Amino acid sequence: MNDETQIQYQAQYQITHTDYSSNPSGAEPEPEIVLIGTAHVSHKSVEEVKEVISREKPDVIAIELCPGRYAALKGENREVTVTDILSSGNIGLFLVHSFLAYIQNKIGSEMDVKPGSEMIAAIDAAEELGTEIALVDRDIQITLQRFLAKMGFFEKMKMFGALIGALFGFGGKDIDMDTVTDEGVVEQLISELKNISPTTADVLIKERDMIIAKNLLDLKSRGKVVAIVGAGHRSGIREYLAHPERLPDIRELLTVPKNRFGFGKIIGYGLIVLVLATFVLLLMTAPLDLLLVAFGYWFIINGVLSGLGVVIARGHPYSVLTAFGVAWLTSLNPLIAAGWFAGITEAKMRKPRPDDIHDIAKAEALDEMMSNNLIRVILVAALANLGSIAGTFIGAYVVLKVSGIDVDTIRDAIMGAIGFS
Repeated sequence: MNDETQIQYQAQYQITHTDYSSNPSGAEPEPEIVLIGTAHVSHKSVEEVKEVISREKPDVIAIELCPGRYAALKGENREVTVTDILSSGNIGLFLVHSFLAYIQNKIGSEMDVKPGSEMIAAIDAAEELGTEIALVDRDIQITLQRFLAKMGFFEKMKMFGALIGALFGFGGKDIDMDTVTDEGVVEQLISELKNISPTTADVLIKERDMIIAKNLLDLKSRGKVVAIVGAGHRSGIREYLAHPERLPDIRELLTVPKNRFGFGKIIGYGLIVLVLATFVLLLMTAPLDLLLVAFGYWFIINGVLSGLGVVIARGHPYSVLTAFGVAWLTSLNPLIAAGWFAGITEAKMRKPRPDDIHDIAKAEALDEMMSNNLIRVILVAALANLGSIAGTFIGAYVVLKVSGIDVDTIRDAIMGAIGFS
């Protein structure tokens, strides 16, 4: 990197604008913020970025990146191990990030342009001119964590379906990349995103509009700013730059909401208690053969469904056997998951290479993506867990049916055990 180039990361704020303030007589000119709305996989956007920077010669070039995404574009990613991902509890986060990167790469391959080329063009121009670079986006990890934490179960299912459709190339619309930055096209795409998932639109677009606008307003004191942002952010950022009084306290948008103990978790924990209570009652009151039959159903249903998830992920046979063998126990303990054990086994049998994390971001074909050992490990863990969850619900129903014990009897036993009559 050019030694004269300074990289400034605004940890709390971001900025972009195309409006220009009037210049009252005798007053110093208001510094300009020139806002460029781009498509991340468009030759047209790359050329526009180069042309505007060359013409404006700004004091600061602001780009819609955070330090993590900047490092990825520069090929300076921090190494992430399988253990890091499995132990963090962010398997879903990693998969969403990876699949979104793959979809963008796939589009870029079809358009013969590398995703993020307009950002690279801006960085290269800044280094050539010795201009300060400002990274004005929120950290991608915080964005994705807020995204997943705020989505309800049905919204996640709807978004998952849309993501799978995009992966396999169905359910979408043909888009002319030469017009994708036009206001009308952008508004239409955002409207469709809101229909699929209002939470996604708020977290991925509206919140980042606010953060980027605030950062750009702060950068304004340093002189002329040229800001390169995705076309979907242009309208919202422009609005907040014109009306900064509408901006909220940005600090709230930089925190990750705590996991809610929602309706789904209440049902899940309730089922676990119900199954455990059923086994205890059977042990105390029923013949041993009935207890063994009920336990056998629980073992088989949980094991088969969790193992089936590993099979769908194209996991190693030993990973399938691991999921099958532990699912009955992990389904009764919310602190451990079948996917952890299956994922660790998969990692031992098909050791991910250090370069796998980088190759994920470069994948342009689904086979290429699915043959990546790191993705395989994470998919094994995720689908083993999903199968185990299904096994908990189905297994609980079957165990109750087989046992013949009335739910009211279990409830009375639980209440009696904790001291209530």
